[in-house]
Amino acid sequence: MLRRLYDWTMAKAAHPHAEWWLAGICFAESSFFPIPPHPLLGLLCLAEPRKAIRFGVIATLASVLGGLFGYAIGYFLYETAGTWLIATLGLSDAFPKAACYLRERDWEIIFLAGTTPVPFKLLTITAGFIEMALVPFILASLAGRGLIFMAVGVMFRLFGAPIKAIIDRYFALVTTAFLVLVVAGFLAISLIGHGGSEEQQDKCESATLP
Repeated sequence: MLRRLYDWTMAKAAHPHAEWWLAGICFAESSFFPIPPHPLLGLLCLAEPRKAIRFGVIATLASVLGGLFGYAIGYFLYETAGTWLIATLGLSDAFPKAACYLRERDWEIIFLAGTTPVPFKLLTITAGFIEMALVPFILASLAGRGLIFMAVGVMFRLFGAPIKAIIDRYFALVTTAFLVLVVAGFLAISLIGHGGSEEQQDKCESATLP
């Protein structure tokens, strides 16, 4: 199934609307969509290595705009759409901890979430809910999302053909490696703030909804 999805995406990458699909998924993933855009970005870059940096820019900007939409959900609609969305995504238990760590460490948590395959939407909605200052939120989102998406773009622009050959030959292994990274990202969310004081960690680990 994954191989068929890979082949389908490679075929669609040259479609005139491929960039719009990428932008739409990156926007949605930052606010309400459960599937991360990293595989699609990588596959598009594989199919069109000369456009890889362009894809990285599109992914970054669309993701930050989606993050602002998630922020708006948390700020204006948390009691209605926000609570339902968080519950639907299975993030209800993580939400109070995310709110606590955001209050304690501010933009650092947004940057961390932006650079790992974690549910970025959790942090964008939470940031709006706690009324985090908008400018640090935008800058941290740009830095975090830009770091990971532009790194993908530059890497595939420079080494697209060899990387494609490796993925074609070792598809199952590469897929497994990505899934391991996703799990690691969720572990990172559970460990965010562990660089702070023990008192801060205890407070946030036992946090409940304010």
